[in-house]
Amino acid sequence: MARKPAEQTVNRDAILLAAAGVLQRHGYAATTMKDIAAQLSLTAGTLYHYFANKDTLVLAVLEMGLEAGIARIEPLACADTAPPVKLRSMIAAHITGLTEQPAIGAAMVFELKALAQVAPPAAGARPKDHHDFAAFSEHRRHFFKRRDDFENLFLKVVKAGITQGDFRAIDASIYVKTLLGAQNWVGVWYRAEGRLNGATIAERMADHLMYGVMSLS
Repeated sequence: MARKPAEQTVNRDAILLAAAGVLQRHGYAATTMKDIAAQLSLTAGTLYHYFANKDTLVLAVLEMGLEAGIARIEPLACADTAPPVKLRSMIAAHITGLTEQPAIGAAMVFELKALAQVAPPAAGARPKDHHDFAAFSEHRRHFFKRRDDFENLFLKVVKAGITQGDFRAIDASIYVKTLLGAQNWVGVWYRAEGRLNGATIAERMADHLMYGVMSLS
């Protein structure tokens, strides 16, 4: 297939989805901008019109997944319903979303460490490299803040349920980290051709995860 000319535009979301797929197959260290460009039949030069480097592109992939998750979960967390109803709907929505874009879900599991460890350029690097890293660092800081915001949506609901007696008096923070860890790994092991579809997996996992928190009284 012929490559698209450098001046031709390409949808940003298409770049991010293609990047997520390449990352899922090869991992952060082995993935290059050339690999991602090839997935879209682009030149690497075209890709650099959209993203300064691989780190910026990977961060954008993670931001895409996180913001989609917040958009699904936040209205449910703020709904005028009892904590058990809220939490179950939040779990199901998050898992369903992960099964719709498992490559992005897998990136959220495997690429966070690489993202956190990106180091600044050497002192003698070009001014542009220092400028790009400063912009990247600010975006990275914002990303981790938003990740905390996402976790806090679950934490507030669990704490409310404990206060109201719907949930057992557990360590809410540990429970939520356990909860999110179990959910996020769906993006790693889910297969569209598997025996269960995303909605069924979400329902069954919600049953199991809610069982661990519901009050026995």
